[in-house]
Amino acid sequence: SSRFFSPPLVVFLGETPRRSVIMFGQLVTGPPGAGKTTYCVGMKHYFELQGRRVALINLDPANDTAPYDAAVSFDELISVDEVMEEFGLGPNGAMVYCVEYLEKNLDWLLERLKPLSETHYFIFDCPGQLELFNVHGCFRNIIHTMMNEWHYRLCTVHLSDSHLCCDPGKYVSALLVTLQSMLHLETPHVSVLSKVDMLEQYGDLAFNLDYYTDVMDLEYLVEHISADPKMAPYKKLTASLCEVIEDFGLVRFIPLAIEDEDTVSRVAGMVDKAIGYSLGVHKGARLSADELRQREEDGEDFDLRNAIAPALPITQHASSLDIQERYFEHKEDAA
Repeated sequence: SSRFFSPPLVVFLGETPRRSVIMFGQLVTGPPGAGKTTYCVGMKHYFELQGRRVALINLDPANDTAPYDAAVSFDELISVDEVMEEFGLGPNGAMVYCVEYLEKNLDWLLERLKPLSETHYFIFDCPGQLELFNVHGCFRNIIHTMMNEWHYRLCTVHLSDSHLCCDPGKYVSALLVTLQSMLHLETPHVSVLSKVDMLEQYGDLAFNLDYYTDVMDLEYLVEHISADPKMAPYKKLTASLCEVIEDFGLVRFIPLAIEDEDTVSRVAGMVDKAIGYSLGVHKGARLSADELRQREEDGEDFDLRNAIAPALPITQHASSLDIQERYFEHKEDAA
């Protein structure tokens, strides 16, 4: 919508108008341990198997040992360790300082991204510090500059660990963090429940998985929480928080198991739809025939037809109930 995207700039060279290049990408956010880095690596691999050239951008100044080759890394500009040593700050204060420093030196990021802009789809691995994408304005200002001045079409992919669903109180907290992120960043937003394939290890769910992904009828969750003697005194507070979440009506989750191609495809389709992406529009990011053949020769599970085949409609992907049956079948058999 016009609220998020400025129209592409038209530059006149003599008598021939030329539109500026539009860049595409996704910002991967979420609290520590939600699986952001694993998601980035897995999504890059998925996109490349689909014929899309991808650049991973490490925007976390504390992640100096990322398990991937970053095309651009924040620690090339400044690192948390350097700030802590020079200014005597703790890790949280140093993280905020680093992001504020980047905001003041955005020309560095622009110049580092420019050589890749026409030929790569970007995945930005973002910091895990909650206040950066929920409260503090510097990270939002960086994103808005990229979108409104540099003509990037970006979608935020916010990850929440699915094991939080096993504890109703933690699940409500995850809903609030996700909602606050949506309202604060003001970008197209896809909310993801990560590590669904590991959910069974953390205990039983009080309701079916689709109850947690669709965020529906939270009054049932309030009653479930109040049945716990330790949580009963907070029933009124919980009910008020759930009412706020339902009044906004913005939060819906997509379940994700990063090694499950169907769930990865569903998330990728939602992100592409949110920013209007296709390889037909972003032709420079299409892997060449030689690159595709080389990947096939290297033994990657690649089908050349995927590079031109249209994406499946979202309705053809597995529902949350299908996913629950897939990863909870042993529990059901035992019952």
